[in-house]
Amino acid sequence: MASSADRERRDQHSAAQDLLARAHSPDSASRIYSDKIQYRSLHLRPSSPPPSVLGARAARRKAREAAKAKSRVRPKPLSSRERRRLGLQDIPRAGHKYDIYEPLNELWRGYAREVLGNDVFTGGPTAAAKLASAELHGALAEVVRSRCPGRVGIKGIVVRDRKFVLEIITRKRGLKVVPKEGTTFRIEVPADDTPDNDKKTPFAFEVLGDQLMLRSADRANKKFKMHFLNNL
Repeated sequence: MASSADRERRDQHSAAQDLLARAHSPDSASRIYSDKIQYRSLHLRPSSPPPSVLGARAARRKAREAAKAKSRVRPKPLSSRERRRLGLQDIPRAGHKYDIYEPLNELWRGYAREVLGNDVFTGGPTAAAKLASAELHGALAEVVRSRCPGRVGIKGIVVRDRKFVLEIITRKRGLKVVPKEGTTFRIEVPADDTPDNDKKTPFAFEVLGDQLMLRSADRANKKFKMHFLNNL
């Protein structure tokens, strides 16, 4: 009496022959079955690895993730909104002292004389073109005209040149935030820092805040153009 395994084997062979008969002629189906299927061994492997292999695989995955996390050179930089929220660019209360920024003003005076060259004595359109892209951090600025009369007379060292405002440290009133729109600033550049310089007339120029409503980095790359201003 045939066992159940033999019956199952015969059923599999007959199913394979039926499938071959649908696609090939009887002679081709018989030849393909005898050459490639009847005596061909089929190697099977378990569909799931043993628990020991699963544990090793999880350990390797964790090791790869840890190595990837360590390989990151630096974290993602903070956005402008995050820097403002954290107050990283704000000047602390302890830094609202005029004496702290006097060395910065001395450096700026040397920088301004270097930028202007001989134009510090003559002025003119050439000096205006050079000052249009000059850096104002450290300059001694004074508000001479403004839409708000209360801002006129504010004088101090520019400690931060933002897009729409200038942050100025005054000698007696600490930090003042002055909007650029509708404001005219007067800035003086002494010819030199000798003791007799007080007797000499410094090179003075007035800056329209409406024309400075750019970031300092963008203003440095902008070309100077002379044109008529209706608000003067």
